[in-house]
Amino acid sequence: MPNRSQDALFQLIKSLDKAEKRNFKLFAGRNTGAGDLKIIQLFDLLDKLDDYDETVFLKKNAALKKEQLPNLKAHLYRQILASLRTIREGGNVEVVLHEQLEYAMILYDKGLYRQCLRLLDRVKEIARTNHQNTFLLQALVFEKKIESLHITRSIGNRADELSAEVRELNRRLALIGQLSNLSLQLYGWYIRIGHARNSRDLEAVREFFQSQLPNETPSAGNFYGRLYLAQAHCWHAFIGHDFLVYYRNAQRWVDLFRAEPQMVRVETSYYIKGMHNLLLANFMLRNRQKFEETLAAFEQFAQSEMATANYNIAAQTFIYLNLSRLNGCFLRGDFKNGLQLVSEIEAGLETFEAQIDRHRVLVFDYKIASLYFGSGQPGTAIDYLNRIIQSKTDLRSDLQCYARFLHLIAHYELGNYALLEHLIKSVYRFMLKMENLSMVEEEIFRFLRRAFQLQTPAQVRSAFVSLREKLQRAENSRFESRSFMYLDIISWLESKISGRPLEEIMQGK
Repeated sequence: MPNRSQDALFQLIKSLDKAEKRNFKLFAGRNTGAGDLKIIQLFDLLDKLDDYDETVFLKKNAALKKEQLPNLKAHLYRQILASLRTIREGGNVEVVLHEQLEYAMILYDKGLYRQCLRLLDRVKEIARTNHQNTFLLQALVFEKKIESLHITRSIGNRADELSAEVRELNRRLALIGQLSNLSLQLYGWYIRIGHARNSRDLEAVREFFQSQLPNETPSAGNFYGRLYLAQAHCWHAFIGHDFLVYYRNAQRWVDLFRAEPQMVRVETSYYIKGMHNLLLANFMLRNRQKFEETLAAFEQFAQSEMATANYNIAAQTFIYLNLSRLNGCFLRGDFKNGLQLVSEIEAGLETFEAQIDRHRVLVFDYKIASLYFGSGQPGTAIDYLNRIIQSKTDLRSDLQCYARFLHLIAHYELGNYALLEHLIKSVYRFMLKMENLSMVEEEIFRFLRRAFQLQTPAQVRSAFVSLREKLQRAENSRFESRSFMYLDIISWLESKISGRPLEEIMQGK
């Protein structure tokens, strides 16, 4: 049976706010014939449902026949989109440019060439101001068509100017295309694998990056070229554990928007993602002061009308703001207050179910599990880790591995020794298969296998001290450091050695 996350029409209806629903009813009333009133009945039925279930609404309205349903749903879907088109925000530059180009085509078809050209001048001005290169190219190509077919203003060197401008724009678009491809492919690599696991991974991603990086550097006026270049450097550095380079390029990313504030409205999603990466870079570098300053700026942005302009932007603001809030809790060692965010986050995940991808849900599950583990509630941490372990996905093999690893340590904390022997073998095999087994994990597995034989508290404490000393030597190693990003194992060991709560240890750090 389709559910809310699968049925496109149901998702669309549930994404509408009150004003959009009211507008649809008015629109449908004006544009729907008496014979098509079934789509309004279908709309009302679906709007009242909490979960999509065809059998329910077919029973509630005998006039709706199952064989008619596919066509009715398709018709209703188109009508809702058409009604939304009538109230699209006028400030959306892409909508404005689309509309102006349509008007220019109408004027051209009327034979009003000079009026058409004047409107195209306006389109080009808006497009240049907002770096909308594809719209600028459309306007220039349209202008070339007019100049080549009709005698308008092509006297002098206008033809040469147009040709030169199109050549330069095509060159710029080609560079943007190369850089956006590189950025996207590197991000895809990270989503599949996570951070580089070994020197082979590091060399592979470095070789790909160097081979695909264009020789030309985007000019100061090429906003999107510089944006995609900063993104590509971000992903490359992030995958390769070079968090200082990651930070510098995340800062460049955000600075592009600060230099041209109008682009925050044009590309709000990219601005939000840039702020997220800048916050994450400061978190990785443990730069608490800069992290808090950036988080305060992001919190302020989240209160603006831009942050809630539509469901897409609201969902992204929710995701990245709350991931940053959770990271702030880890940075401050503030687990108990962090747990107060959990109910709000879970409510948001339900609200934006259709907009949030599975990858983000896994990340939230892991961070919430880590909060519960850090606050001394390993049982609840296991509940969240089981969601990751039991998920059928090939995303983030690193997250899959460390969820199992933290799951193993949580069971050790609970004293579930009868279960541990089986879990150790299972998790070890999984991490070995995923090529995710570093020296840090090997040492912890070795400790856990020996833990069954330790008889006295003094022996246990001695084993913890020995393990801590071994792991501290690996803490600054590039490929070993990834283990410490997912679990502050050193702080956990210090907690076990000193008998103090993990939260207290991390706050002291």
